[in-house]
Amino acid sequence: MSARTYDEEPGDTDERTAAVRRPRPEGPAGPDAREPGAQEPGAHDPVGDERITAVRRIGAERSPQLVPAAADSAAATAPPTATDTARPGTSVPPEPASAELTVGEAAAAGGSAVGAPPLVEGARREAPAGHDAHEPDTHESVGDDRVAAVRRVAAAGRRWRGVRLVGCAALLAVALTGGAIAFGAARDQGSVAVAASSSAVDPGALGSGNLDAGIAALQNHLRSQPKDAGSWATLGLAYVEQARTKGDPARYPQAEKALQRSLALAPGNDQALAGRAALAAARHDFKDALVWSDQALSRNPYGERALSSRIDALVELGRYTDAARAARTADDRKPGVPVFTRYAYVYELRGDVTTARRVLEQALTAATSPGDVAYVAAQLGQLAWNEGQYDAALDYYARALAADENYLPALEGRARAQAATGRRDEAIEGLRTVVARYPLPGPLVELGELYEARDGAGDRARAREQYALVDAWIALARANGVNADLDTALAAAEHGDKASALRAARAEWARRHTVHTADALAWALHVNGRDGEALGYARKATATGYRSAAFRYHRGMIELATGHTGAGRASLRAALKLNPGFSPLGAAAARKALGAAE
Repeated sequence: MSARTYDEEPGDTDERTAAVRRPRPEGPAGPDAREPGAQEPGAHDPVGDERITAVRRIGAERSPQLVPAAADSAAATAPPTATDTARPGTSVPPEPASAELTVGEAAAAGGSAVGAPPLVEGARREAPAGHDAHEPDTHESVGDDRVAAVRRVAAAGRRWRGVRLVGCAALLAVALTGGAIAFGAARDQGSVAVAASSSAVDPGALGSGNLDAGIAALQNHLRSQPKDAGSWATLGLAYVEQARTKGDPARYPQAEKALQRSLALAPGNDQALAGRAALAAARHDFKDALVWSDQALSRNPYGERALSSRIDALVELGRYTDAARAARTADDRKPGVPVFTRYAYVYELRGDVTTARRVLEQALTAATSPGDVAYVAAQLGQLAWNEGQYDAALDYYARALAADENYLPALEGRARAQAATGRRDEAIEGLRTVVARYPLPGPLVELGELYEARDGAGDRARAREQYALVDAWIALARANGVNADLDTALAAAEHGDKASALRAARAEWARRHTVHTADALAWALHVNGRDGEALGYARKATATGYRSAAFRYHRGMIELATGHTGAGRASLRAALKLNPGFSPLGAAAARKALGAAE
């Protein structure tokens, strides 16, 4: 939310902005190794496992032109947003009085009825960030007529916007939203925009998509100014962002050293404390993320990164009611796209997709940077895809790619929508591009399943290769302090060692009770033949109202296996009605099981 807002007006799929090509910078050389955290990015290279090395080479060597933008936008650490029927003076709708969001509380209250309408999964997607400092590129590389149309219309209106945008956009957004989105969209707490507090780097270097160049500048500065605590904190945050955008957890130890050095030089500085919160969240240590964000906020109650990290931690710990309160507090103190996107995700988790969509559309209207447009448009695409609205999803992804043609979450989302509309070969090519630069478990599994579904010559072997790379990434993540149990449970249940999947799912459930961990444990129990135990967790996964076709599919299969035939049929129908193309393999399995049960 994981997870996920950048430049143009929302909705109208024919009026969009021109994309900016961002050439890949040379990797920076690190400062003296005696300075903690300053070694060259990527210098840490765990040995003894060829699969790990292969995963790292993927990110370093393939498709070098695809560089996720860096860290100046609200998206980089922002989940979805929420606002619309806002109380006076704020951007966020009032809380529904009856909303009980905790998984356990919702389950105890009966949860969603068996056979109720399906739930829509809306995962947060990370976003690149940055200010557009270049002329638009006319090269149409994304292979989608929608993107080309968006760019053509946007190019025609670009000169007009240049004259009037500065005054009009702010005033319009103020009129529509009470001001919070208009001026908050310019702020970024989920990114490495903290560079502004350091004299080492031009803030634009970290915010323009050239993250490697920004890191190089910080490293050079720290060679001559090793006692600059602010620059050490900025470097640590930059390493966290680099790990995220490149899918390389080896950056996390470097981030930790840099942040420790900052705190040693200036104990209790809120910038480094907020960095520790972001690092803990990136490693999936959400309890520590909450502790660090609280410490940062005790020093600076208005710190946007810490406010955002606190919401993330509460969400990922399954404390949804507390997360909603934290989002409202953050909106009061530091309204902006990072907070709005998280607020929308809180609403989505309770099944209120309508409010989440309205909030994101408002945020998109107010977005002024390509990074924010790309992020929010991709989030809207995800919401549309979750509900089976594939044409709308493709339009939103085109909007995102018109703002940033290299924005990987939009490329991934477009591939999913293409697959769901029968354009499997295009989807495979799109996902190959994504995993070449972003070899994370989600897109690797998606690509493997598309190969399996196509089942052409060599496709089974290609699928196995993707699943092997998932195992390699998980090993690399664990070697660098990342808790990868949820990734293990989800991937291994379908494509790996089932006993390992169950062990990982139980371990993750012991740490945090969320709808996602409940679903992962339910499915791991199911594939291990323990359906009686699985059913309770499947019900918990759907208890908050969170709309996910995959969750409904899992619940329906478990209900059939436990003899609840009517309920199982209802759950499977609901999954397929909501999002008939939710999974290349799962949707086919749902149809087959439903046919056999009727």
